[in-house]
Amino acid sequence: MSKSYVFYDGKIVDESEVTISIRSKAFNYGLGCFEGIRAYWDEDEKQLYGFRLKDHYVRLLQSAKTFNLNIPYSVDELCKITVDLLKKNQFKQTTYIRPVVFDGGTNINPTLSDAEPKFLIYCQPMGKFAGKEELSVCISSWRRLEDTMLPPRTKPTAAYLNSALASLEANQSGYDEALFLTVSGHVCEGPGENIFIVKKGQLITPPPSDNILEGITRDLVMRLGREELGIEVVERSIARTELYASDEIFFSGTAMEVTPIVKVDNRIIGTGKQGEVYKKIKELFFGLTTGKNPKYAKYCTPVY
Repeated sequence: MSKSYVFYDGKIVDESEVTISIRSKAFNYGLGCFEGIRAYWDEDEKQLYGFRLKDHYVRLLQSAKTFNLNIPYSVDELCKITVDLLKKNQFKQTTYIRPVVFDGGTNINPTLSDAEPKFLIYCQPMGKFAGKEELSVCISSWRRLEDTMLPPRTKPTAAYLNSALASLEANQSGYDEALFLTVSGHVCEGPGENIFIVKKGQLITPPPSDNILEGITRDLVMRLGREELGIEVVERSIARTELYASDEIFFSGTAMEVTPIVKVDNRIIGTGKQGEVYKKIKELFFGLTTGKNPKYAKYCTPVY
C-alpha cells in the first residue's frame, strides 16, 4: 500500500502530514492512554470485521476520563471513525488498530490539570503477534505497577516502560515473554497479556484486585469457558508455584489473542504441549471473530 492514512485532529489524513511536538507532554512524560483493537479479515466473504469495537472504546473513554483527558467523541462516533479509517486504508487482511488519547500540551510542568487532549488512530496489518505457537516464559524480577501508583486497568502509555523492562529481561535470558508478580507476590499478568491456568478442572485467572488490566479478550475467554465448555471459571489470586503444578497455562489479549505457555522458569507445564482446554478455547475464539457464530455476531462490525 503506497499511503498510510490516520485519524488525527478531527479528520483522516495522510500519516506523513502528522507532526507532534518534541515538547509534547505525551512524549516527555508519557501522559496518555490507548487501546489495541483487531479487525479480522474473512477471505471467503471478502469482508473485514472490527472486533468488539464498542467494548474497546468504552474502556478508552473511561481511561481518558481518569486522566482528565476527555475527548469530544461518543463510543458510536469512535466506531464510525474507525470503520471509515479502515475503508480509507483499503485493508484486506487482519489489521491492528491503535487509538491513542494524549496530552498535547507543551509546557514543562508534568501535570494533567491543564491537559490539552489530543486523539489519533493508526492501523497496521497484523497476523500472529507471538510469532510462535507455544511460549516459554519466566517470572520477571520487575514487579507490576500497583493500582495506587499507575492504574494498569487504564492502559496508560507511561506504564509500558514497566512492560518493556520485563520483556527485555525475559528475552535477554532466552525466554519468549515475561510474567509479572504483584508486590505481594501473586501472579499478575504478562507485559501485555492476561493469564489463565487450568487446574483440577477449573479455569483460573487473577482478579482485578491483583493489578491486572481487565482485558476484553480475557472477558471473552471467561464467557467461552463457562457457557460453551461448561468449565468452572474462577477469579482468584494465584501463587507463583501454582503455575508449575498447572495442567495448562495460556495468555489472552487483543494482540496475543490466545496463545499457550508450555514452560515457566524452565519447568514444563502439563505435557509440555498445547492443552485440551486451550485448544477448545482457541477453536471457539477464532470461530467467532468474523461473525460466523450467531451468538457472538454482535461483537463483529463489518467494514465493507
